[in-house]
Amino acid sequence: MFLTDWKAKVKISAKPVFETEHGQLYEADCLDVLSGLDPNIADTIFADPPFNLNKMYGTRSSDALSEQKYLEWCRSWIEQCVRVLKPGGSFFLYNLPKWNIVLSNYLLEFGLDFRHWIAVEQKNGLPIQGRLYPAHYSLIYFSKGRPNTFNKIRTPIETCRHCGGELRDYGGHRGAMNPNGVNLKDVWTDIPPVRHRKFKPVGRSENALSTKLLDRVVELSTMPGDLVIDPFGGSGTTFAVCEKLHRRWIGCEIEDVSPILARLSEEVHHHRNTDCVEYPSHSIAAE
Repeated sequence: MFLTDWKAKVKISAKPVFETEHGQLYEADCLDVLSGLDPNIADTIFADPPFNLNKMYGTRSSDALSEQKYLEWCRSWIEQCVRVLKPGGSFFLYNLPKWNIVLSNYLLEFGLDFRHWIAVEQKNGLPIQGRLYPAHYSLIYFSKGRPNTFNKIRTPIETCRHCGGELRDYGGHRGAMNPNGVNLKDVWTDIPPVRHRKFKPVGRSENALSTKLLDRVVELSTMPGDLVIDPFGGSGTTFAVCEKLHRRWIGCEIEDVSPILARLSEEVHHHRNTDCVEYPSHSIAAE
């Protein structure tokens, strides 16, 4: 029933390789898919493009472009994403800080408003000679004007893993704290790396995003029934989260989509999420 709102607004020659009540998946170049969408239809866009680190994702794309070519390519799909984003919609872009510095300028140039630079802690890199140890990816958050939706997310008060006691006394005002937890910060230290096979679909050997990260993006910026677009499907994390949270979605992946199909048709575990989401009328504790 959700598809009837926007199905007619997809005007690309390719047919979806997979559909559900909530969404459509295309095995195609994101530029072909995005250019075939009507403008101003997406409530949220989440983009996790290749980082140009010379990884081998398949035979239909290259992750070893020159810096100029990589940035030109990013500019082209960002422009299309901005075109299909609704006024008041949210745009999240996950990448290395090196690239997101430049990509932030593109988003500003295309008229979006900066909201947050979110540091997502990931300590799985290697030390680099002459550099600080790289321990985070950046998630930049922009909006097309004033956000239509910004749901408050609260996280549990941190406790000691040994004694179970709270780690902070919050300036002596612990008694005045909201029982649902503390406001979500712009530094996320609690996003688990996806290492265990039970969190990855069959056929996915490359990195995958935690469902907890996508839970936050989707619940922060959308309501049930809203439309999320992800132009780089990867392992299908965005689409699985949208299915769970009853959001509509359009996604594409230029390489083999079989890992995404496996995730959406088989049991792949979601990471535990203890966030509390305060929608306008009530609060929901994430499972």
